[in-house]
Amino acid sequence: MAQIEKTKNQTKAVKAGKKENGRARKLEKIEKASTVTFTLELPVRKFMDAQAKAAGMNMTHYMQKLVETHVIETGGADEPLALRLAAKRQVIDQVVALAIKLDKAGKFDENFILTVVSEAGKDKKFKEQYEAALGVEASEGEAKVKRARVSLNQQIGRVIKKSVGARSKRNAQGHIARGQAADAFVATYTLLEKPEA
Repeated sequence: MAQIEKTKNQTKAVKAGKKENGRARKLEKIEKASTVTFTLELPVRKFMDAQAKAAGMNMTHYMQKLVETHVIETGGADEPLALRLAAKRQVIDQVVALAIKLDKAGKFDENFILTVVSEAGKDKKFKEQYEAALGVEASEGEAKVKRARVSLNQQIGRVIKKSVGARSKRNAQGHIARGQAADAFVATYTLLEKPEA
């Protein structure tokens, strides 16, 4: 009986620890990113929406790029944030261009995100820019580096998908299907498909 009680207490402690870790991660995420809401006049909104569509982006990503571009241009040559954002922009621009090129060459399949990232990873300069875009050093801790990689990789996956007009593939349960990779920039990626014409 004492053993059962001890096991129950250990289970409760583990659950409490996980819950606390979850709260800590959530607070850290809130500190790192925040949503900014503002109102645009309707003509301005329509104009910006058209600009976003012309750039192959949704409004949120387009506005984010505008703000990041401002930071890059006004931050100065030695501003760490500007340098990181410039590296991120180069990485994203390169994967978008490569995705379009590979799609036109008939290389699209469900593992297209992995295909694009693997091809990009063959370029030494891309690898350097990717590491700079993370904005964290290995000395800052493995967990921090991993979070930075996940965030950047998710953004890369989204822009690859959007750039070739693909959508997330769904499994039999209706959930987004994912693939796994070893020795690549992305460990987990979304499987893609093209909508029926």
